[in-house]
This record gives sequence, structure tokens and C-alpha cells, in this order.
Amino acid sequence: MPELPEVETVANGVHARVAGLRIDQVWTSGKPQTFKTPEAEIVETLTGARIDRVSRVGKTVVVDLKPPSAAQARAQFLVHLGMTGRLLVSTPEVPWPPHTHAVLTLSDGRELRFVDPRRFGRLSMHKENGGYNGPGAEPTTITPEQFASLFKGRKLAIKAALLNQSILHGVGNIYADEALFRAGIRPRRAAGRLSRAELARLHAGLQGVLTRAIELGGSSVSDYVDAAGIRGFFQLEHKVYGRAGETCSDCATPLKKIIVGGRTTIYCPACQH
Repeated sequence: MPELPEVETVANGVHARVAGLRIDQVWTSGKPQTFKTPEAEIVETLTGARIDRVSRVGKTVVVDLKPPSAAQARAQFLVHLGMTGRLLVSTPEVPWPPHTHAVLTLSDGRELRFVDPRRFGRLSMHKENGGYNGPGAEPTTITPEQFASLFKGRKLAIKAALLNQSILHGVGNIYADEALFRAGIRPRRAAGRLSRAELARLHAGLQGVLTRAIELGGSSVSDYVDAAGIRGFFQLEHKVYGRAGETCSDCATPLKKIIVGGRTTIYCPACQH
């Protein structure tokens, strides 16, 4: 599933290509799993609106819309990529990929397409005042003090806590494993029993790995590509994720695979304590 760096990369790429354009026409596939808001409402809200900004909140791409009439309320189009979702900006002569579920025809003639083979992605409209804020804290801007307060008194494993989107949104399996390795913390440690120094290391490790992954366009370990259909490169710098049984790049100890909170987890038994 695309995580924070991948969604950030997609959002930035879409914004650079479509910001300021009007949505002239909307097509939807009729596959009910894809739409959290009724398709008719999505089509009505999007048609004629201008795209003000495309950004990321947690693992969600947020499209800020300017309605065609000043009398209409502003809205946001939310795109959750799920496991295999893609947002692609294409010219109309490029054939629609299989499993295309929404196509927004833009005022310059290009199309913004949502493609999702496994249909775990979701499309919806958000019309509440104040805008969409996501379920948890934002990991790229949270301070060390705020970060430490999130885990105070929590008994669940720190790996599971990092994956809990109501605590900290945007982090998934890849970056939880990578951040814990950089902080030297074992994934089964109780979140509420970590010291302030350990939490400070984890905060720095998490923000560092997210920043680097965004710089490299995210991790392409399965279906992920950016808005131009290009794969990311951060998977070439993974220290632990996907490397069970290989040797640690820091100490040459074989990396160990365990299950934490139902998720496959890789760590170094020598470097992480």
C-alpha cells in the first residue's frame, strides 16, 4: 500500500500538472467499492470546478476545489490509493489502462485518471468546514515533544503504535520498520515504556527516513508509480524492509522476521534493542 512518501509524491506531481485547471467532464466506472460518496454527487461536485491545490493528508490525496459559482460551498475531493491505486495525468490519445474507475477531463484537454486493479482505493467528497485533517497527527511536522506525548502510557508494541493511523497518520509497514532500525529500537518494545531519549531518536529517524523517501520519489515495491507513471527509488536504500534473512548493512547480523500487530516486521537483533 502506498504510504506517506508515495502519496506525497503523487500529490505533488498531480498538483504541478493540473493546478488551476477546470474539470469539464467526469466519468465514473460504477464499481460501488470504489466510491465512499455516491457517484452522482462526486460527478456533480467536480464538474465545472477548478482545481486549486493538490496535497497530502496522511495517506490521502486531497484535491481542493473552487466551485463554478461563488454561491456554492467549497469542497475537497479525497483520493485514497488503497493497495494498488494510481492517479495518472494523461493525454486523451493514451488508452485508458484496465481497471480505470474515474476520469476527469480537464480544460486543457488532458485527463486525470484513477486506476485501481484491486479496488481497495476510495474516492469521496469532503464538504465540512475547516477542511480534511485526517485521523491522526502529521509525522513530518510534529515536534519531538508532541511525538513523545502520543505514546505516553500506551501498552501496545511501538511498531503497532506507529501503524495506528488514529495516533500518527501516514506511516505504514515500510517506514515503521525503517525508522525503528534507524532509532535502534526493537519493534516489540512497549510504546509507553520507551525513554525520552529513545523517542527522540525515533522521531528523528522517522522524519529523516520520510524526507529521504520523498526526495527519491517513494518506494516502488509492488504497483506504485507517480503521476507520470514513473517508479520511485527509495527501495534501493531500504535497510531492513523486505530483507529478511539478509545481513544487516551496519553489522552483518542476519535480519530477523517476526509478526507484530498482524504485520510482517523485519529488524536487526544486534542493532536494535
